[in-house]
Amino acid sequence: MKKFFPVYVRVPVIFFIVFALLEYFIDSGDRAAFIKYPMVSVFLFVFLFILIAIEITLSAVNRVMYQLMTPEEKAKAAYENSLPFKESDWYKNLMQKLTKTQPIEREGDLLMDHDYDGIKELDNNLPPWWVYLFYICIVFGVVYVARYEIFGGDDQEMELKKEMAQAKMDVEEYLKTAPDLMDEKTVVLLTDAPSLDAGKEIFTTNCAACHRADAGGQIGPNLTDDRWILGGGIKNLFHTITNGGRDGKGMISWKGTLKPKEIQKVASYILSLQGSNPKDPKEPQGEIWVDQSASKNNAAANKKVDSTQVK
Repeated sequence: MKKFFPVYVRVPVIFFIVFALLEYFIDSGDRAAFIKYPMVSVFLFVFLFILIAIEITLSAVNRVMYQLMTPEEKAKAAYENSLPFKESDWYKNLMQKLTKTQPIEREGDLLMDHDYDGIKELDNNLPPWWVYLFYICIVFGVVYVARYEIFGGDDQEMELKKEMAQAKMDVEEYLKTAPDLMDEKTVVLLTDAPSLDAGKEIFTTNCAACHRADAGGQIGPNLTDDRWILGGGIKNLFHTITNGGRDGKGMISWKGTLKPKEIQKVASYILSLQGSNPKDPKEPQGEIWVDQSASKNNAAANKKVDSTQVK
């Protein structure tokens, strides 16, 4: 057996099998386990050292045992080493266990009484591997029928639907707390001082050149009045800053420069400047924008009837 798998084949194969198993079972994220965890590298080094030591020891033992053999035993060992792969004893024993074939000399004992046009049939046993596989298929069939037909287990289509529904809920839950995946549908107005201060810094760095430091307008429009070219409110303003203004003459898109959380902060800061009346503001541009959702909420609140009213 060893002559078909020499030491320079056995050692690398065994080492890389162990290496692959460690990488598979150890969760190391986007880095290799032996890089992220130094102890894995130490273990692999020690394992390789022991593997080579075992091979050297076995080779030395085999040489000593060969020197202790009689000339007849040496001749027999040399004859066995000269046999081809399919003629070796271990290969014959393996095939015998897998197939249980009878030697050709005993075919006469296996002949059946009938023949077809001179063609005779042998009563060979079925190969054990085929018999065991057949029994495994029977057990699998019984378990399958009981699982899905009797106890009503989920089939593949139902499992897919449940996994898709769960994945959708997971994505929605993640989007609620993932600032870098925010869009105009999920953005909300910030009013806390730290966020507004951060928005002011972003505005001063990136926006003041066109809108002035006080947002009174220069190249760009005045951001402190009640008129908007592309709509007011946190959602519209977030969309405009993210995707840019009017084609050819509007503001550039800032989504490649600012993160969604930063756009939220600067948009909230701009809205906090409403009605600040800076000195010498630019003439109004656009139309007066009214928050329709706020109007509907106010109307609904006004329609509430006092429960203490006397009928």
